[in-house]
Amino acid sequence: MSTKKFKVVNIECGADELFLISGPCVIEDEKVMVSTAEELKKFEENSGVPVIYKSSFMKDNRSDASYYMGPGIDEGLKMLDMIKRDFGFPIISDIHYPEQVEAAAEVLDVIQIPAYLCMQTTLALEAGRTGRAINIKHGQFIAPENMIKPVRKIESTGNEQIILTERGYAFGYNDLVVDPRSFYHLQKTGYPVVFDVTHSIRKYGTPSADPSGGARQYLEVLGRAGVASGVDGLFIETHTCPSEALCDAASQLDVSKLEEFMKPLIEIHNIVTRYR
Repeated sequence: MSTKKFKVVNIECGADELFLISGPCVIEDEKVMVSTAEELKKFEENSGVPVIYKSSFMKDNRSDASYYMGPGIDEGLKMLDMIKRDFGFPIISDIHYPEQVEAAAEVLDVIQIPAYLCMQTTLALEAGRTGRAINIKHGQFIAPENMIKPVRKIESTGNEQIILTERGYAFGYNDLVVDPRSFYHLQKTGYPVVFDVTHSIRKYGTPSADPSGGARQYLEVLGRAGVASGVDGLFIETHTCPSEALCDAASQLDVSKLEEFMKPLIEIHNIVTRYR
């Protein structure tokens, strides 16, 4: 299956080069954001895997109104712009409402449509019209082959810079399952496919700080399975101290462990690309 190729700054998405989307789940204080960026820059230089820095300026799907939602669009975009200037990373963050799109597009290199909003037509069209690359996360509630529908919405704006991200399908109550067949269906769209490893181990319905809120023991096996299926990129949320993170504390990866975690995945990717 041929894959469309396009550049996000200096990263060619859809090519043989594996890329990584990584950063804290939600924007926290400057120390956390900068320290994580420093570690990600070291990882990028040591591994040769290019990084798109990810953090959310707003999380509007928190299960409790008292949970931290982020600094908001104005302060959040300022922080992301600083990371972009100081470290040279392309930047990705998620939007929730059409009125956020214009401001977001001034800073973001990739606009992300959250999984639970992937079928929102107005949001997709507004994002597509910016001409920025669009990362559409696979909704937990629809079959992977139906992700062609939001893809067609983006394409209708003339934008063909699209990434599709798998992050697990709802299975029973408060659990997710990653079906390898999903990678096949997403690849059939002809666009680059990313595997969101850390979100796929979340246990929903539990507080973010609860150790039972994420099944970390599955990170390695899921990551390896996803790369072996031929994905173009990985999505791994990282933090300098996950246990103290203000969002998804039970599933983020300690950024100091990222390089070791990625070594076998890079090897698997290199084998897969030889047989494409």
